Amino acid sequence: MTGSEQFVKRLPNDIGGLEAPKIERVEHELLPWEKRCHALADVLDFHKIINTEEKRRGVESLGSDLVGKLSYYERWIAAFANIAFQKGLLTPEELASKMAAVEARWAPGT
Repeated sequence: MTGSEQFVKRLPNDIGGLEAPKIERVEHELLPWEKRCHALADVLDFHKIINTEEKRRGVESLGSDLVGKLSYYERWIAAFANIAFQKGLLTPEELASKMAAVEARWAPGT
C-alpha cells in the first residue's frame, strides 16, 4: 500500500472500477413524501441550514451497510437528521416526539 493509499478510504458511493450488475432504470412518479424530501433539501440549502455538500457528506457517512438498505430519499432524510443533531438544531428526542405525533395523526380511526 502506498502512502497516499493509506489516506484514501473507499466511500459507499465510490464504486468506480468495481464489478457491478447492470443498473436497471425504472421511470416512476415520485411519491408525495419523496417530493417533500426534495423540497426540504431545497429549502435547507436556500436558507443556508444544510447545503448540498453537507448532504452528500451526510449520506456518505451513513456507511455502506445502511446506504445499501435505504432508498435514495431515505438516505437524504437520515443525513438531514444526523446533520441537524450535529448542528444542535434538533435533538433525537425532539425528532422522535414529532414523529410519534405525526404517526398518531395518521393512525386508523383518527
